[in-house]
Amino acid sequence: MKQWYEALFENYARKYDKEPFVQGTVGECDFIEQEINRDKSLKIIDIGCGTGRHAIELTKRGYNVTGVDLSENQIKRAMEKAQEAGVAIDFQTQDARNLPFDGKFDLAIMLCEGGFSLMETDEMNFEILKNATKSLNNKGKFIFTALNGLFPLFHSVSEFYKSAQIEGQSQCKECSFDLMAFRDHNTAVFEDDSGNKRELKCNERYYVPSEITWLLKSLGYKKIDIFGAKLGAFSRGDKLTTEDFEMLVVGEK
Repeated sequence: MKQWYEALFENYARKYDKEPFVQGTVGECDFIEQEINRDKSLKIIDIGCGTGRHAIELTKRGYNVTGVDLSENQIKRAMEKAQEAGVAIDFQTQDARNLPFDGKFDLAIMLCEGGFSLMETDEMNFEILKNATKSLNNKGKFIFTALNGLFPLFHSVSEFYKSAQIEGQSQCKECSFDLMAFRDHNTAVFEDDSGNKRELKCNERYYVPSEITWLLKSLGYKKIDIFGAKLGAFSRGDKLTTEDFEMLVVGEK
């Protein structure tokens, strides 16, 4: 049986690109450029690249990017968009829990919950971190976002979803947060690219900063920085607080 994150992206590429949470690409790529000192000789892997928004923007700026995603439909759309933008990018359908790369990249990015935290077990989520790390060379850097586990301790996740809803976009209902597992269970209501109304039972894992730090330390990262992740405005000046729904993580080997 397909997992919810497989079913969701089967026919949802064009609608996905209109969602409010994917509109921060330019500002997010500005941050990535800063983090690598605008060194265009570096090789970048975009894990859970979706329809390729970060990969395309970075390639337009002169970087060498490989994009991978579990969804064939998202990758197909990413290829179309790259062609429309006049850029050549190596997009591949790959499972982030089992990547074929070994020390090939200088930077791995995994933004907007690109696979990580969507998996049904903590072990699978850890496999994603492990495989991203394996893809990096021994001086590699890893930039990713994760759902901030401090947020649900102080706020209602279902209230947050309600306040973020926009008419005509996907919605979350029947939301409940499991404090023992730090998982949010909800029903996603959305319209696919063919105009069909669909409902999927989803669950995502939130992480607290100390967990992320420990996981990355166990993978050999020497320096780990965690910030608040503001849509389209990533910054090292943003201290992570209980108000941030997402955290931004930068790990250096």
